[in-house]
Amino acid sequence: MSSILLVRHGQASFGAADYDNLSDTGHEQSRVLGRALAARGVRPDLVVTGRMRRHAQTADGVLAGATWDSEVDVDPGWDEFDHLQVLAVHDRPSTVDGESEKVAFQRWFEEATLRWTSGDHDDAYDESFGAFTSRVSTALDRLASDLPRSGTAVVLTSGGPVAWACASLLADDAVARTALWLRLNPVSVNTGTSTVVRGQRGTTLVSFNAHDHLSPDLVTYR
Repeated sequence: MSSILLVRHGQASFGAADYDNLSDTGHEQSRVLGRALAARGVRPDLVVTGRMRRHAQTADGVLAGATWDSEVDVDPGWDEFDHLQVLAVHDRPSTVDGESEKVAFQRWFEEATLRWTSGDHDDAYDESFGAFTSRVSTALDRLASDLPRSGTAVVLTSGGPVAWACASLLADDAVARTALWLRLNPVSVNTGTSTVVRGQRGTTLVSFNAHDHLSPDLVTYR
């Protein structure tokens, strides 16, 4: 049986001019995860990232913490969706009296994401939700096929791809998978780890969003 550990990147620089850059907390989360994986005896046959800088930085931290001397493969199938475009094409709703900026932003993000996932406005996006989910599913299938029997892969990616890989393995049809993705994506913890195994019964999700390696002060969601 082979294993794939899907890891959401460390905390990025939310609210900064360049989001795609780990915060100090994000770098520490990555090193902590690496130490925890090494302590568990994890020795990856493959380490894979998407193309975002935050993916590469998370990989650097994990490898340093684990003291792994592993080459890192880059697969664009594990890239995050363009959340900035998803937001940009949806008018920001008016702030409700007494609503904090954080709550207002979350409401905007949820409304914009619902619009994107509906499939009714695909021409407005460079990548539709259907195209996004297809490339993530293809990346997961490709990785599972490339792994040797009893091999282990560690994938450093983003919350969106992790949530879709998990939703696709838990639900049986597109509507149910999309609904599940909408619930899983917002609760993905930075450096949270989801485990997928591949054996005689196919590819199966055995855990989602494990983050027991993090102390309470290091648990973040954005």
